[in-house]
Formats: sequence, C-alpha cells, structure tokens
Amino acid sequence: MNFSNVSTICPYCGCGCGMILQTIDQEIINTLPSKSNPINEGKLCIKGWNVHDFVVSSQRATQPLIRKDGDLKEVSWNEVLEYVAKELMRIKDQYGPDSIAFMSSAKCTNEENFLFQKLARAVVGTNNVDHCARL
Repeated sequence: MNFSNVSTICPYCGCGCGMILQTIDQEIINTLPSKSNPINEGKLCIKGWNVHDFVVSSQRATQPLIRKDGDLKEVSWNEVLEYVAKELMRIKDQYGPDSIAFMSSAKCTNEENFLFQKLARAVVGTNNVDHCARL
C-alpha cells in the first residue's frame, strides 16, 4: 500500500486555492486545504473539500458517447469530434449562429474557459456564452 500527498490547485474556480490530494496506490481518497498557499491560507469552500468525489465517481463518463438508435454507445474521440463539428455547422447554416449557445464549467481552468469563449465567438460567431459559476 503506497500512501502519498499530492499538492495541486482546486479546479472549480479561478481563485487558485491550494489543496492536497491524499492517495493510496494512486487512488484519491481525501482532500485537504494547503496551509502554505497564500490564496486560501488553509481554508477551502465546500466544492474544494469535496473535489475528489467527482474524480472517483462511478457516474463519471470516461469515454466519448453518442446516442445511436436510442442508446448511448462508446465511440472514438475522432468520431465524436467529427459528429459535433458537423452538427454545429448544420445548425449554424440552418438557423444562424445565434441559435447556438455555449455553457462552460467551473471545473475547467480559466485558460480552457477563455478558449471556449473564443470558439463560440470567433469560430461559431455567437456571443451566447455563459458559465455555471455565474448562476
């Protein structure tokens, strides 16, 4: 049995709170706040305290899925990306760019959210961009 503490940054928002993930045999078992991090100074919000739950959740999707014949089927990343791109273009061509909205996640980094809004605005041509942390 191999126990370790892994220092990291909370993935939920842009604050940059430091945390320590406790692992046994590389499986996350607990989250602790980092007392040495100048942002959170040994404190975490409720999301930070429970961050390890979504990583080990049995409900977490680990493969891309596409609904075929009413059922979700595992597919390759190439297949799902091609499908999404074709559907976005079809909807944009048929209904216009403002018929598409983009909703981002607080589980993404600020950099990922920046790229996401650039995709919405520069590629698709819509300003319909929102973020779950704002709700």
